[in-house]
Amino acid sequence: MPFFIRTGKRLPVTATEVMATFRRPPQRLFEEALPPRANYLRFRLGPDRIAIALGVRTRTLAKQWLVKRTELAACNSQADEMTPYERLLGDAMRGDATLFARQDSVEVAWDIVDRLLASGPQATPYAANSWGPDAAARMVERFGGWYDPPSVSIATPCG
Repeated sequence: MPFFIRTGKRLPVTATEVMATFRRPPQRLFEEALPPRANYLRFRLGPDRIAIALGVRTRTLAKQWLVKRTELAACNSQADEMTPYERLLGDAMRGDATLFARQDSVEVAWDIVDRLLASGPQATPYAANSWGPDAAARMVERFGGWYDPPSVSIATPCG
């Protein structure tokens, strides 16, 4: 199963979202082709909201069969709680180091990063507020391309 992670600075949307696309069923009852990512399970993780959505294609019969996208979403919004920075500052003032990295682990992490920057592949520049360089799009096109998360939460009821 291919697994891709896209990160960057100045992408159009700041989101932590996982999209699992279901394979097409082996037997199709209707002949029309389904678009890519017709059926999926999506998770959005954030400091103030957690959401899960199940997206499927449904069919309704009017004068003919119509295919419609349907998404069932569930959210847990915690807008009344502190922002991540408020929580971090509060923890620091109380002396709670749970969310802080120890110096030795930070030094090991930077050693790894420094070695990668010195000898690893070079970063490819891309335009601000774009979804990244063309090379990244070509890398995943045979798997259906990238999923671009929306700038709002998963579904309207989730805000």
